[in-house]
Amino acid sequence: MESSERKHVDSFIGSPLENQSSKSLEAWFLGSKAENQDELESLVLEALRDHAFWRRNYHPGDPSQIPEETKRTEEFLKTIDHTRNSLRELLSWLKKSTPFFSLRYQGHMNWETTMPAMVGYIAAMLYNPNNVAFEASTVTTLLEVKVGEDLCRMLGYKAATTKTSREAKIIPWGHITGGGSVANLESLWAARNLKYFPFTLQHLLRHTKEFEKAKDFSVTLANQTETNLLEASPWELLNLDADTILGLTSRICNEHGIEEEALKTSINNTEFTLQKMGLAKFQHKFIGEGTEECIFLVPGTKHYSWDKSAAILGIGSSQMKDVALDIHGRMSIDSLRRQLSRCLAERVPVYSVITVIGSTEESNIDPLADILELRDEFRQQGLGFCVHADAAWGGYHASLLHDTSETQQWSEMSAGARLVEFGIGLSSYAHRHLSALTDADTITVDPHKSGYIPYPAGALCYRNSQMRELLTFVAPYINHTEEEPNVSSYGVEGSKAGAAVASIYLSHKVIRPDKSGYGRLIGRAMLGCKRIYARLLCMARPNDRFICVPLPQLSPAIPGKSASDKHGFVRDRVAFRSLDQIAADNDAIRTLQEMGPDQNIITYAFNFKNSNGSLNQSVSKMNALNEQIYQQLSINPGSDIYGYRLILSTTRLDRQSYGDDFINDLKDRLGIDQSEGDCITVLRSTIMDPWIGNPKGDAFVDIFEEELRSAIARSLLENSMLDTFLGLDNDGNNKVSMLELIEILKRLGYDEGEAREICSICDTDSNGLLSYHEFKTHFLPFLFGKH
Repeated sequence: MESSERKHVDSFIGSPLENQSSKSLEAWFLGSKAENQDELESLVLEALRDHAFWRRNYHPGDPSQIPEETKRTEEFLKTIDHTRNSLRELLSWLKKSTPFFSLRYQGHMNWETTMPAMVGYIAAMLYNPNNVAFEASTVTTLLEVKVGEDLCRMLGYKAATTKTSREAKIIPWGHITGGGSVANLESLWAARNLKYFPFTLQHLLRHTKEFEKAKDFSVTLANQTETNLLEASPWELLNLDADTILGLTSRICNEHGIEEEALKTSINNTEFTLQKMGLAKFQHKFIGEGTEECIFLVPGTKHYSWDKSAAILGIGSSQMKDVALDIHGRMSIDSLRRQLSRCLAERVPVYSVITVIGSTEESNIDPLADILELRDEFRQQGLGFCVHADAAWGGYHASLLHDTSETQQWSEMSAGARLVEFGIGLSSYAHRHLSALTDADTITVDPHKSGYIPYPAGALCYRNSQMRELLTFVAPYINHTEEEPNVSSYGVEGSKAGAAVASIYLSHKVIRPDKSGYGRLIGRAMLGCKRIYARLLCMARPNDRFICVPLPQLSPAIPGKSASDKHGFVRDRVAFRSLDQIAADNDAIRTLQEMGPDQNIITYAFNFKNSNGSLNQSVSKMNALNEQIYQQLSINPGSDIYGYRLILSTTRLDRQSYGDDFINDLKDRLGIDQSEGDCITVLRSTIMDPWIGNPKGDAFVDIFEEELRSAIARSLLENSMLDTFLGLDNDGNNKVSMLELIEILKRLGYDEGEAREICSICDTDSNGLLSYHEFKTHFLPFLFGKH
């Protein structure tokens, strides 16, 4: 941010968000039984009264538009009554909403929002600020600057100088978007524009007379050799380092005495920019046919927004290339290396490598630190690209990296006391790769996910704030002076709800994004998730007709030489013990931190055993079982929400996206490795409730297993009924003859008349045949009911 803008923000809002976090987690939420209703009512009422006071005192001499006598008229009273009745109708419909607040909800990445976030949103909403322009959001634009800085700090971005003194200082910057999809689109837009910006500068230096004195300007290539910018080849320009590109204009001005404003004006006015020419014309003019079109690389766990982004930007989704996953479901470094080696050999430029920091299906963290090392390795060979971290889900987990004076005192507590009060820390794997976020070029993070903020609230953070300048489009009504803080000129969106910014600000003010605030909240949620993982891992007993396979591999950190030994440790020391018992076992605590998913989503699948005890070998039958379980534990339109005792979600993992290694390993663990089929249906539990991760959650872990067992039993019974029906369906037409059913009933002891009467009752459409629905609903009770 420019110094004039920084001075304006600091003078109005004050110092950065660096206060201590509040300590009572119970005061952060309304509560599953609305225990904090009075407190929330009081805070909202204070916001409303304060807003009314502000209105009354803005030019108090102005006439009132709504006199008291008008409020007593019949039409006024009717309108208020109509509004109240309509509200009550709306409220009745809203009671059918998904109960995100409940520990029984484990579906999507959504849970209760913090009370500070709700109050902040409502308070700002009364003012209806639009962060499209400072004059339409004189407070929330300033708050957005503060919030962006706070998110950058949480993710590890800090101001720094570049490798060479002649390049500009690097200052991070972040802003709020409507969601992660918009942030991802913007990051790819910035990476694309960055890739082609040197061509515009090269053209201007070649063809603008006033810039002739810069004809000897040299540029550092990806492999750290120097060349004259005017002589650099298209391949060399396409592979410049991001900071090198972003420092070009200031270097040209500083080293060759060119006025910064003159160069800036020329860049803005020239027709030879990608933004003005479009991708096809730009590539035709500056790159020609000697170089392949740019691609970007994504893991199989990518979000669907990347396909959309490629299409919107004119890159084309066919230029998005999947990198296969390893057996853990993370981007395979070996596969990425092979892809990049091919790009280098065949001269295929790369916009960006997209990493996922908390995949939406499994909450896996890609090996970001290793990917960044690989970037440095290929840069030395002449292949340069950006690295983007899609941390929409996992970004807030970086709060666990930041100690405070308070959390440093936690070391004086026993490990068990820390576990019960503050939850679990990051695994060594997660710690290493979340710490590497500081070196990613751009990061997507969604406060409306792990930030527990109301929708819509996403964000994009830049390691180098100059990168945002490549996206600038400004309407004449947006900004009036350079001194006014500006967030609206950058990015995809125009109008943005200032209330969303206020929501994040107030939540961050009360719950700091460090280990004592959001770290404590997320640590408790992760503890609950790992307890659920342990129970799933050990859920199936020898006599059960099913097995359960969580996607996370058995951690090497679990004591035991064999898989059986490790299962035994988890079963005996974690899965079926209370939290207090776990807290008294230091080995169990250390193991709990290292095992299970990288973050707090757990994905798993069930397979069933045949009547002879052997595992089912059919992928399609196994998928049908998991789909049946999901149907019982998911919300159906129009159904009574109070009837759901557990709510999960489901997804499908396919070979094309996930790769051979992952799918083959998962099929092997599920016992279907010999069966054809490349798509596996799994169940998913998203654990955001911090109370599952403390002693109050002990009972729920048991409830979770009970509800799953009940759903499995019903599903297996359904399968048995279907098998029975199919065994009677001799013609394969999904119908059973009445004559066959009469004979079955007679063998069971019914006489001829009873058998015919039963079949007549069951044949609801009177066509002489029973469908599976008629068989299951009407015939089976008679089949099992005699004697």
